[in-house]
Amino acid sequence: MSNLFAAAGMEKDAPRPLADRLRPQKLEDVVGQDHLVGPDGALTRLVASGSLGSLVFWGPPGTGKTTVARLLAGETTLHFEPISAIFTGVADLKKVFEAARGRRATGQGTLLFVDEIHRFNRAQQDAFLPVMEDGTVTLVGATTENPSFELNAALLSRARVLTFRALEEEDVLKLFERAEAVEGRPLPLDADARIALAGMADGDGRASLTLAEEVWRSAKPGEIFDTAGLVEIVQRRAPIYDKSEDGHYNLISALHKSIRGSDPDAALYWLARMIDAGETPLFLARRLVRMASEDIGLADPQALVVANAAKDAFDFLGSPEGELALAEAAVYLATAPKSNAVYTAWKAALRTAKEGGSLVPPKTILNAPTKLMKQEGYGTGYRYDHDEPDAFSGQNYFPEALGRRRFYDPPERGFERDIKKRLDWWAKLRAERGEG
Repeated sequence: MSNLFAAAGMEKDAPRPLADRLRPQKLEDVVGQDHLVGPDGALTRLVASGSLGSLVFWGPPGTGKTTVARLLAGETTLHFEPISAIFTGVADLKKVFEAARGRRATGQGTLLFVDEIHRFNRAQQDAFLPVMEDGTVTLVGATTENPSFELNAALLSRARVLTFRALEEEDVLKLFERAEAVEGRPLPLDADARIALAGMADGDGRASLTLAEEVWRSAKPGEIFDTAGLVEIVQRRAPIYDKSEDGHYNLISALHKSIRGSDPDAALYWLARMIDAGETPLFLARRLVRMASEDIGLADPQALVVANAAKDAFDFLGSPEGELALAEAAVYLATAPKSNAVYTAWKAALRTAKEGGSLVPPKTILNAPTKLMKQEGYGTGYRYDHDEPDAFSGQNYFPEALGRRRFYDPPERGFERDIKKRLDWWAKLRAERGEG
């Protein structure tokens, strides 16, 4: 009989993956995103208002971005149209937009979900602007990359960015409980192995359920795995430390202080420890960029370039090939001259800006695009530095009520030694010309 069904194209559907079977059917069933879908969550409020507006979902893989977009369409009676930037070209977009216009003509709105939206180039991203503005589509884009860097400012100005968080251990354990209820059997793990399995998911809900399936498939009747047995069957290292707790912060602190202390060997050791423990490499890349700005600054302007290049190289190569770029950046930063002068100056400037937030610039340095503004003295007395001796006018750029302030004081180290000479020279010219 089964052969007859197969011949007629009526064979039984293949088993659905556990992650698909456990896909939430309601927003409140989504795990780990209470700040978005909880009782007071941002998305809960938007749904209640009856108007979503265009959105950008930013967060790591497996945190529910696609699922939430699909559920939003159901909550708002919008037609759900999913596309991926990886497989969609300009011609495909035009067809999607035309179909959305056709639905709008019949009174049906469209929620256009664009996965990996950051993979569209700038021109492709601009194509969304007209259909967002005229209401043809409600755009929901999903990205694992920082939207500030990867998406057009024009697109971002028309969309609200909502951040999805990596799942915490308790969230993953909740998923395991749901999986056990669906399967009708417990995971064959002891208590420690259960925690270890949750850590192996690295905050990815989909990955956690895939790992659970691997465990069930591997267990013999009555077999219970401990942590060592778990590592053996899934061929993945159990986390050496909890990335959300003290171990995570202790090791990143050790890495940061080793670089600040100009010890490349210690920096490499702590970097290796974190990567070996399963730390997210792009988290490490971001921290290296921060170290370049905070601890090296303009003592070596190339430090930030190298750190950013390492981030891009890892993003391009992935693990394990891209890890060498992070190691190269760590060594470069550790061996670079150190300065926190820009970091200190920025904090001082922020404090002063908050204290004098209502102060306005001197009229001499403001443009006067209208006749009235010219009559009011805007731009009067401005001196174009390129026309001044030494290409330096020395005029005042601070609010008159504030007076000149000194925030940035470069040390006699690295490239800042040359910057200090320039600043001292300009201060001398300013004093000579009576500009204070």
